Order: sequence, then structure tokens, then C-alpha cells
Amino acid sequence: MMIPRGPYRWLVALALLAALPACDPGAPSPTAGPKQPSAASLVPVDPAAVWTIYRGDAALTGVAPGSLPDKPRLLWTFKTGEGIKSSPVVGGGRVYIGSDDKSVYALDAATGAKAWSFATAGAVEAPPLLHAGLLFVGSIDGTFHALDAATGAPRWSVKTDDKIVGSANAVPAPGGGPDRVLFGSYDYKLRCLEAATGKEVWTVETGNYLNGTPAIAGGKVVFGGCDALVHVVGLADGKEIKAVEAGAYIAASPALVGPMAYVGHYENKFLAIDLGAGSVAWQRGGAFPYMASPAVAGDRVVVGAQDKRLHCYRRSDGGTLWELRTRGQVDSSPVVCGGRVVVGSEDGRLYMVSLEDGREAWSYEIGKQIPGSPAVAGGRIYIGAEDGVVYCFGP
Repeated sequence: MMIPRGPYRWLVALALLAALPACDPGAPSPTAGPKQPSAASLVPVDPAAVWTIYRGDAALTGVAPGSLPDKPRLLWTFKTGEGIKSSPVVGGGRVYIGSDDKSVYALDAATGAKAWSFATAGAVEAPPLLHAGLLFVGSIDGTFHALDAATGAPRWSVKTDDKIVGSANAVPAPGGGPDRVLFGSYDYKLRCLEAATGKEVWTVETGNYLNGTPAIAGGKVVFGGCDALVHVVGLADGKEIKAVEAGAYIAASPALVGPMAYVGHYENKFLAIDLGAGSVAWQRGGAFPYMASPAVAGDRVVVGAQDKRLHCYRRSDGGTLWELRTRGQVDSSPVVCGGRVVVGSEDGRLYMVSLEDGREAWSYEIGKQIPGSPAVAGGRIYIGAEDGVVYCFGP
């Protein structure tokens, strides 16, 4: 509209400005991304809803209780200083995650507000572990930290001889005594320490790097290594029970169900290993490595691979039940919850699909690679990405 010339043109201009709608500072710009709900509009977080360990439980099965909404909404985001390869854990109303900016963060699970952060001497790619009021996490500089989960204050630390990229696991000691925390390092060693003090209980030395998380069940510790072996040792003393030839480097973490361990390796095979017999019960071949850890639910095993697919195998014989094709490598480890599977991809998208047939139920375009794995607790999904952002989705 033209403003007329003349001595009163400024009065006309003011009238036109007054007629314009007021600016909403909370309204998203065309490039600002989705607007986040206000804290008051969010569904409260159930403090009993937890995902305290990478893969959900000590056996690393990758299964979460409860259910997920049909169409999750973005509830909040939190920006760190660098990309995120770490996977989050959840407990006590907080989310804990590491970042390549050499920090560990504790965030309010309801709103994403920062509760505290802890600076390390190296990038934190390892997922944290929340156990008995402590947060355990290793970093690229080779230091394993025990922090007060409430405040982030350091309790104790142990220095290894190489980097730590896998999560720890923690369980009560067999026969009583102090709880134990176990983790592997690129210095070829699996360490078992007293969780409260960091005092060494035992150490197992292998033939190569340890990249994943040890799984624990039935008094046994099971872990794979870059020495191409699946190791089985006693939780009580660390003595070797079995070592099963896998045939190639193992970077992933095994899932334990009954006498079976499920894990993939770098030379394009996914294995079901009978730990009692000490042999491979079945294997599936592919064209690309399996770097992700599997989820095992009912009669199904779900795992991502670098062939850009999420695979679902039949537990009894390894038969293919379905595949989800993405546009990037699937190094993110899937989580099963309420008949659905949640997983990230290097194509920058977070997927939720049916466990029954693999059909896509929902997805969200983050835009940057998602190498880490989701945490699922209380109907919410928490995930980090290479854009350095932690995302929370839920009802």
C-alpha cells in the first residue's frame, strides 16, 4: 500500500503499523525448525521410567517396557558443543549423555534443561551407565569416571592405556559383597571394579581392542573383541569359561537370551552362538559389516547393518522375516518397545517401524547422521545426533 504524500503522511504510517499483527517472538521462522512445546504443555515424566544402561538391561537385550505413541512429537532439544556419538541413559527424571565436545551432560528429562555437565580430557563416545546413584562413563583419553549422578561431582576415576568407546555394565557381586562395574578398553582389557570405590576385582586381557559392552547373565560375562572371539568368563573371578571363534572383528555388543548370544561382526556375518555348546548355531551373511548391537524380543532378532538396512531374523534358525531399507548405514542399535522398533540411520532419519512386519509407522528427519542408539523410557524416545543435539520425542 502506498503512503500518501503531505504533511500528515506520518499519521497514516503510524495507523498502518498499528493495524499490523503483533510480533510473536516464539513463532518459528522458516529456517528455525519445529517449535517446541512449552514446559507446561508437556506430559510429566514418570520417575519410575528408566533406561539406565545401554541396551536397557544387563543382558543387553534392547527391549523397553510399555508402549510408544502412534505419532511422537518433538518435545525438546538440547544443543551440545560438538557432534554426538554417545547414546543416552535415563533415570531419576534425568537424561545423561556424552558429546564429542569432551563433556558429559545431565538434562531434565521433562524439559531438556541442563542440570550439570562434567568436562573430560577427551571426546565422550561411550554411552554412560547409571547405577546406584553413580554415573559411570569412559572417554577417548582412556579415563573411566564415576560421577555423582545428582551433582556431577567426581567420585573416583581409573586411567587405562587406550581409549574407551563402549558402555559399562554393573551388577551385584555373586554371593554378596560390593556391586561390580565392568568395561572394556582399546588396551585389550576387560576390567571388573568395585562400583563404589573403583578398586580392581579382576582384569581379563584379550588379543585386541574391546569396542563394545560386556553382557552379563547367569553369573557369566560375555563380550566380543577385535580378536575375532566371543569371550565367556565367570563374573566371580574373570576366569575363562569359553572362547568361541566368530571369524572376524567384533565391534558390537552381544545380546544374551537363555543359552544364546547374538552378535554381528566386521566381515558381514550375524551370528547366533550357543554358549553351552561353544559353537555357532546359525549365521546370516550379507554384503556389509554389522556394527550395531541387536534387540531380541520374542521369536525375533532385530539388527542394523552397513548395507543401509534394518534386518529382522527369526531366532530359531536365522530366517529373514523382514527388512527396512534406509538411505544410510544403520550403525544405530534398535530398541523394541510395545510391538515397535525405534532406530536411527546415517541418512539422518529416526525411524519407528512395526516389529511384526517392518512397516514404517513414523519417522523424523533430523538431517544429520545418527550413529548412537535411542533410549526409550516412559513412552519417550531420547537420541543424540552428529549435529550435536539431543532430541526428545513423546506424547
